[in-house]
Amino acid sequence: MSYAKKAKKGYYGIAEYRDQNGKRRQKSAGCFKLKREALAGAVKLEKELEQVNLDLQHISFSDYYERWYSVYKKDSSLSDISKSRYRTFFKVIQGYFKNKELVTIKRSDYQRFINWYGKNHGSSSVSKLNGAIRSCVSYAIDDDIIQKDFTHNVQLVFNKKSKRKIEYLTEKELHTLTDALVNNLNHYNTSRYMILTAIYTGMRKSEIQALTWNDIDFLHSTIIVNKSWDDTKKAFKSTKTESSNRTIKVNRSLLNHLADLKTNNTTMVFQNVLGTIPTSNALNKALLSIMSSCGIKKQGFHFHSLRHVHVAYLLSKGVDIYAISKRLGHSDITITLRAYSYLIDEYKAKNDTLIIDKLAEL
Repeated sequence: MSYAKKAKKGYYGIAEYRDQNGKRRQKSAGCFKLKREALAGAVKLEKELEQVNLDLQHISFSDYYERWYSVYKKDSSLSDISKSRYRTFFKVIQGYFKNKELVTIKRSDYQRFINWYGKNHGSSSVSKLNGAIRSCVSYAIDDDIIQKDFTHNVQLVFNKKSKRKIEYLTEKELHTLTDALVNNLNHYNTSRYMILTAIYTGMRKSEIQALTWNDIDFLHSTIIVNKSWDDTKKAFKSTKTESSNRTIKVNRSLLNHLADLKTNNTTMVFQNVLGTIPTSNALNKALLSIMSSCGIKKQGFHFHSLRHVHVAYLLSKGVDIYAISKRLGHSDITITLRAYSYLIDEYKAKNDTLIIDKLAEL
């Protein structure tokens, strides 16, 4: 039976109900100014909880995940790529657990699931799947369908061979590619200018696509990043994270090349004469074609790889990792360290030798 409990600034409404196992439980309906309001709120919550238990007490894990996605994620501000990932995870859960009820899943069941999934997936995929499920399970606890988080203390397992080796260019190859771009620039073909911008700034593809002339300060040699581009909807969207909003210092030669595009008389920097922005496919096709003409062969290389190339070059020149992190728009330096650990380890090995040599000079 629900009741009202005296508080410092009013009354708490406390709903009493029985969970799917028949165990009596309590939940607060919030704080109210008047006792009768608190009691009414508690009664209302009690009815809602009883209905939830009736509706969801035998729901399958996959059905609850789908319900959770539809209610909390589908209409959110998440990117289309993130939403697609959530839908893919649903198929994985459905394929493995079938119609297994959510309340029957134990930690050992979930560990076996992670072991199974991890056999053919890398650490990033396993981590993202586990993150989505952990969030879903926390909502199931709030809905009083389950009492314990079966994802807690589960060991993530992944296939080390599934980790994609990221290709990046040597300094000689980078110079070769840059020269090939500069020597064949044509304001009608904006893809080449976008590739050049990625090399010199380390910006994400969607950030480069979204640039307008108002974002470029030719006087102070900076580029302002405050939005990104939706390739599918052909419209502006917010940046990946709040920290992605930043001002990047750029070299004068890049700005001189970009100034050529003003001839196209467009609002957006990389709109071509047809008024369209090169898509991801168009950029990758152009990049691979230019690299092929230069005799540069890299397996799995694509436009985003240029961001890694930018980092590799700056690290090779001794630029501080903190400065690189800010330039990339990462909210925390640990994100940079994690994303580019393979590069940092390489330069650490080189610097270890340099450190020993310098200490020998003492």
